[in-house]
Parts: sequence; C-alpha cells; structure tokens
Amino acid sequence: MTSFGIAGRPTAAISLVTAVVILSAWWATSWLGLVSPLFLPAPAEVVTQFANIYRDGYAGASLGEHLFASLFRILTAAAIAISLAIPIGLLMGVNRVAKGVLDTPIEFYWPLPPLSYLPLMIIWLGIGETSKITLLTLAMFAPICLSAQAGVRALPIERINAARSLGASRFQLFTDIVFPSALPEILTGVRIALGIGWGTLVAAELIASTRGIGFMIMSAAQFLATDVVFVGIFIIAACAFSSAAAIRLLEAALVPWKGRT
Repeated sequence: MTSFGIAGRPTAAISLVTAVVILSAWWATSWLGLVSPLFLPAPAEVVTQFANIYRDGYAGASLGEHLFASLFRILTAAAIAISLAIPIGLLMGVNRVAKGVLDTPIEFYWPLPPLSYLPLMIIWLGIGETSKITLLTLAMFAPICLSAQAGVRALPIERINAARSLGASRFQLFTDIVFPSALPEILTGVRIALGIGWGTLVAAELIASTRGIGFMIMSAAQFLATDVVFVGIFIIAACAFSSAAAIRLLEAALVPWKGRT
C-alpha cells in the first residue's frame, strides 16, 4: 500500500466545484424568489453592500477601522494564548504533578461556550479591551494547551530511550526530541484555536464595542440589514481561511515530515 485515504491526492478542484455549486444555488434561490431578500439577499446585493461599506464605512467607522479593531483583538489574544499554552501544555505532558493540578480547571472551562462566561469578564474586567482580549484568549488557550500535551504524550518511548542511550541530556531530550515531535500537534492546535477565536469574535465584540467586524454584524442584525450581516460573515470567513492557510504554510516549512512517518 503506497498511500492511505487522501494522502497525496489534491482536493482543490473538488473544493472549487463545491464553491461554484453553492454560489449557483444561492443565486438561483434569490433569482427565483424562493426566499425573501430580508432573509437571503442576492449575491449581487451583498457585493454592492460591500462596495458601499468599503467606500463609505459603517456606523461611523471605515471598513479598515472595523477590520483593524478585530485583527488587533484576535492577534493580541492569539499571541498571549500561544505564549502561555505551549509551555504549559508541554509541562503537563512531561510532568505528572503539573498535569494533575492543571488538567481539572482546563477541562472544566474548555467545553463551556464563551457566552457563558462573558458576563464574568464584564464584571471582573469591565467593558474595555481587556475583557474582550481575555475572552478570546480563554477561547484559544485550551485547544493549544491540550494539543501540546497530546503531542508529548504521543511521543514513542523508543525515541527517548534511543536518545538517552546516545548520552542526550534532559535539555537535549526536550529540544531535539520532545518539542519537534510535539510540534505538528501544536500547530494543529493553533490552527483550531484561531478558528475558535474568529468564531468567538462576535461574542467578544458584544461588550460595548463601537468598532469591529463582529460589532458590525450585530449592529446590522438589529436593523435587519441582512446584506451587511452577510458582508461581515464573509469578511470573518476570509480572515479565518487566511489564518488557517498561513498555519498550513508554517506546518509545511517547520514539520515537512508530518504525515510521512
């Protein structure tokens, strides 16, 4: 057997055909009037509204200001989550005490939807940027931490024993064996976390925001401006897709052996 599943088989053409079919179905549904434009605007209306927002802005801010506000929150929260979650996850993977102490609180809050602890963020941290970034950080922290831990625990003991037999020190074991072996799982966790972060953005920007793509979506929804809601959704989807693609490129550069061993 030379390959298994989709290994080595490109799927770009299938994805492109799927996108065309979905857009065609959307256009046909609106053209035939099967759904009211209030609920499903035509693709042309969404494109026109995007051009209007790009030219004139929305709710007193330009599209660039809305996008910058959301990117600042997401990237700041991602940087904090990554810098904390990776070392903590690696520590939990190699240290029994650390896993015993930290596993319970992480597993307790990880399944909770961010909206459930949003009120606590407001009570504890106020309505400024701190509460928004903290909410996003919490949403992204757990998948990265658990992925790092899983990467360490999946490391074959034979690699550790082989390195020890060659005289590797503890530091060399970590830098040359443990961390590189866990890196594919870590990058997968980062990619998942960024997706969760973008999904949490709308909840984060419910906290007294006047800028941001999530704010734009919620504000438009209050006025039944469905075309603006679609514009915001597509912008978030494009940003999330771009971040996932960037992580995949990083994976290809840092862990080219992934899936080949």
